[in-house]
Amino acid sequence: MTRIRLTRLFTFEAAHALQNYNGPCRNIHGHSYKLQVTVIGTPLVDEFHPKNGMVVDFGDLKKLVQELILEQMDHALLLRQDSPAELVDVLRALHHKLVLVPYQPTCENMLIDMKTRLSGSLPAGVELHSLKLWETQNSFAEWYASDNR
Repeated sequence: MTRIRLTRLFTFEAAHALQNYNGPCRNIHGHSYKLQVTVIGTPLVDEFHPKNGMVVDFGDLKKLVQELILEQMDHALLLRQDSPAELVDVLRALHHKLVLVPYQPTCENMLIDMKTRLSGSLPAGVELHSLKLWETQNSFAEWYASDNR
């Protein structure tokens, strides 16, 4: 039984602010994120199945990431859910796409959130192997299942 890793790259735009941070990232600012999703599994062996030879259809993986992550985060502002009420009220009144999260919206915490969203939603026999989230061209965070067993 041969296990194969499949990887799909996604891009999205999002903004965030790091509450109580002591540097410039405490201000609302945006990034062009890249998300690399790698799954692992055994290719289907069924000559009569339309997905014969696939671990998972790349289109199905794209749809899953789109629904669970990108629809919420793309072109959104991520703030901690305990952000100042005045700020949240103004942003909502102006109809901004605001996502309030229970964590500091760092690259690392966003990656953990994405891992949680994807882990329970993959097809049977397909596991999440790793995630990599680029916040800038030169900076990224990585999550590997093997590091967390």
